[in-house]
Amino acid sequence: MRNIKKKLKFTDWLQQSLWFIKLRPWVWFGYSGLVGMVLVLGKISLALGVFAAVASLFVGVGVAKYIDMKASSDTPVGFAWAVNKSLPLAVLAAGSIVVCWFVFMLVASLLSGEYYKIPQFFFHWEFTPENLNRETTRDVVGWMYSYANVTLIFTLLMLTSFVGWFSHPLMLFKNTRWSEAKEQSDYAVSRNQGAMYKMLGFVFLEAVLCSTLTPLLTPVLYMLVSTLMYVSYKSIFEAEADVEV
Repeated sequence: MRNIKKKLKFTDWLQQSLWFIKLRPWVWFGYSGLVGMVLVLGKISLALGVFAAVASLFVGVGVAKYIDMKASSDTPVGFAWAVNKSLPLAVLAAGSIVVCWFVFMLVASLLSGEYYKIPQFFFHWEFTPENLNRETTRDVVGWMYSYANVTLIFTLLMLTSFVGWFSHPLMLFKNTRWSEAKEQSDYAVSRNQGAMYKMLGFVFLEAVLCSTLTPLLTPVLYMLVSTLMYVSYKSIFEAEADVEV
């Protein structure tokens, strides 16, 4: 098992993640815009919206890797490489989150007697005049993205509780088996608990702010979290890969 030379800081991860915007701003913000369009699906089908949101989050990790590769070398890979490499694992993760969400919703609906909510999980058209006729654009966007911020928090809680924060990039970039990836992830998190807690606290706070004050920044937050996932992984498992116990 690898050791960590020094305990890392969340401020370093955040600074490096923001630096990625400067490296390839058109890629970074372009993907954020694409995420923004995808998140609208949640108002047609919550299941489809959750699936698309989670998949977008994990594909974003591959996009961050692509930005890093393009900035550090003359690699011939294109943007399609990032999507094709990330999509299979992202689809698997998104499907798992949708199943977990459905189980929780199913139990809650059965216990409350609100059986009509079960089919609505798969299809519920919400683009009605009543929902769209709001006072400001911020109110409309806040309504469209309301579920997306909850999805982000739910996904991060599932990652940190059961899957492992670094498991996804380890499986994606190093082809590590999930059991081994989770073991390595748990060890890395235990060595950097302070940085991890600050990062998660920051993300949760931003998700709350995006739910209330700055809903237009929700897609940007998704891409920022994807970049944080990649940067924190790289700082431990790539930059210090040769450090031994």
